[in-house]
Parts: sequence; structure tokens; C-alpha cells
Amino acid sequence: MAELTLNGQVKTPFGRLTFGIMFGYACMMVGLMTPASMLLTFKVMEIDPNGYTSTYGLVAGVGAFFALIGNPIGGAVSDRTNIAFGRRRTWILLGPLFGCAALLWIGTATQVWQVMVGWCVAQLFFNFGMAAYTALVPDQVKEDKRGTISGLMGLAIPIGIALGMVLMMSMPHASTFTKWLLISIIGIAGPIISLFIIRDGKVEIEKSMGTKESLGEKLSKVYPNPRKFPDFSWAIVSKFLLMMGYSSSLYLTVMLVNRLGFTESQATTSIGTMNLIGLVAVALTSILGGILSDKYKKQKPFLYGSAFIILVGLLIFSFVPNFTAILIASVLMGLGLGCFTSVDMALVTRILPNKEDAAKDFGLMNVANALPQSIVPAIAPLLLGIGGWTFFYLFLSILVILGMLALKPLPEVGEHKDDVFAVLPEAK
Repeated sequence: MAELTLNGQVKTPFGRLTFGIMFGYACMMVGLMTPASMLLTFKVMEIDPNGYTSTYGLVAGVGAFFALIGNPIGGAVSDRTNIAFGRRRTWILLGPLFGCAALLWIGTATQVWQVMVGWCVAQLFFNFGMAAYTALVPDQVKEDKRGTISGLMGLAIPIGIALGMVLMMSMPHASTFTKWLLISIIGIAGPIISLFIIRDGKVEIEKSMGTKESLGEKLSKVYPNPRKFPDFSWAIVSKFLLMMGYSSSLYLTVMLVNRLGFTESQATTSIGTMNLIGLVAVALTSILGGILSDKYKKQKPFLYGSAFIILVGLLIFSFVPNFTAILIASVLMGLGLGCFTSVDMALVTRILPNKEDAAKDFGLMNVANALPQSIVPAIAPLLLGIGGWTFFYLFLSILVILGMLALKPLPEVGEHKDDVFAVLPEAK
């Protein structure tokens, strides 16, 4: 089997790299997550005021499928885009550029199919950008600092969401297109600016020829052999199940309107408030989780704890249908997600099967983030039809419990065969 070796990887100083990733990623998330959290729901309500509950589920579900395939495909393409501009920088530019163009089309849409197509394109290309940003961590960061940068990267999504919410709350009377235009500008401007901060370049790829590859070896290039790399598969399963629970947040706007009877204006203000408070919660545990896991060389206790906190939030959603309780539950969900995201990412960098395919394998891991965003909206109308909002949240709570059980086989720091703290020279 042919093996690849990468030489000449450009390194960005840690502080500069961290700032560049966070700034560009957060701005990109303004473009992606503001529609996912709010604008997409209101756009569907505008076009289909009577059937928005199921229509939104269809649009979000199909769109999230393209996020699912976009991350691993984008990662694989990024791994193989070996040009002087940079493997990662190329898609940090092109991904958000095409994604924001799709957002502008959604802003002018008058039919559901137009919204769906635009959202599919946006999800696909924004995930190209996400895969490129994520791959910079194994590319350029020493192993003993990956938990820290992962924790800081975990802040980018809630910061992006919070910024988007503040903007939407500050312009309640703006036209629909104006709102979509503003988030599109931010969604591409941030990544472009980050290109001037992050260093990247062409690498030398050395291929050593071995025996002819079998079908199984070829398939393992798409998805690593679960028997050879079981830790990687367990990490995907645990993250997928936990994110199934957290993806209930996609229905927060619908829930406030449908369950509590909020108007669009009230829902906008409420969602904005929840996201701003949730930002503080995510920031606290994302940073602390990453730093403390690095300090104590332990990761699984943080993963168990954060999953349990998310479970408590879901149970509150299920049984206490008033805004105060929902606000508390949202904060708990943020606390749990922040810690889980940062520590889980640091764990994954230890167990990647093939370092030369880091972006592709990270893309597969990110499927665990994207797939629940497709499945939850697709099954939500069915779950709501069976037992209403209580059953909807209880069902997702059970999946989170299963996700906690799937954490057990994962190796703790020092237990994996590749657990050595590689010393990579930092650029001066």
C-alpha cells in the first residue's frame, strides 16, 4: 500500500493562528448560524404560513444532508489542493464565497424550493470552509496545545450566533433582504481578512510505493477500517448521539411560536437573549474545558460531565414549558456543548487514523455534527405527532444517554498507541 509523507508544512505562530481561525470562523458562523437559528425559520413562515412546521423540517433536513457530505468532501478536496496559496486557505476563501452567494439568493426567494436549493448550496460550501479551518489544528499546532486551541475554536460558533442575534435584534424593522445581505457580507469578509493572518502554502508530498491495494484498503481511504481504528468510530458514534440531543436547538424558534404562542418579534428577542446568555456559558466551559483537560491530561471526565449537563437541559425542555425554564435549559445546553466540543476535538486529534488525511478524517468526524441537523428536523414532525413537545425532547434525551455509554471505549490521554506529545517547531 502507498504511504504519503508531507514535508514543508508552513507554521503560523500559535497566537496569530488562534486569532486568525477564531476571527474568520466566527464571521463565517454569522453567515451560517444566523439563518439556522432564526432567519430560515421566518423565511419559511413568510412563504408557507400554514404549514411551516413541516416545511421548515424539510428545508432544514435536506440542507443539513449537504452539510453532512460537504464536510468530508471539502476536507478531502482541501487535503489534495496542493497549491502555493495553501491547501486550507484556498477553501477558506472559496467555501464562504459560494455559501454567501447562496444566502443572497435565499433572501430574494419567493418559493419553498428556492429556499431549499439555496440552503443546500450554502450548507455545502460553508462546510468546505469549516473543514479547512478545522484541519489547521493538526496541520500546525503541537499536540500539547490542541486542547487549548480547540476550546478557543469552540467559542467561534456561539460568538457568531450571538453577533448575528444582536444584529437581528438591532434591526427589527429592516427588510428581509437587508438582513440576509448583512450576514452575507460578514460571512465572507471575516474569512478574507483571516487569510492575511494565517500562513499556509504548498507542501511536498512523498509517496512510497508498496504492495497493491486491496478493495478494503481503498475503502479505508474513504472511511478508516473500524476494526483497525475502533476509537475513531466510537468517537463518531458518541458525538453523533450527543449532537442529536443538542440539535433540538434547531427547533427553538418553532417551539417558541408553536408551543408558547410567541409572535415573530417576541421570538426574535427571546432567541437573541438566549443566545447571548448562552454565549457566556459556552465561553466559560469551552475555554476551561480545553485548558483543564490539557493541564490534568484527562478528557473523558469532561466529556461525561458535559453530556450529563446537556441531558438535564433536555429534560427541562421536556417537562417545564415556560420561558424562564427554557432560558435556564438553554444555558445548561450551552455549558455542556462548550466543554464537550473543545475536549472532544482535542481527543479526536489524538486518534486520527491518518495524519496525512487530517482534513478528510476531521470531515468524517464533523459528519457527527451535521447529520443530526438533518435527522432531527426530518423526524421532528413525526415525534411531535406521536407525543408533542414532551415526547420530542424525551426521545432525544434517550439518545444522549446512549451517547454517554458510547464514550466508555474511548482511550484516555496516554492510553492510545499514538499518544506522544509531538514537538513541532513554531514559526518565529
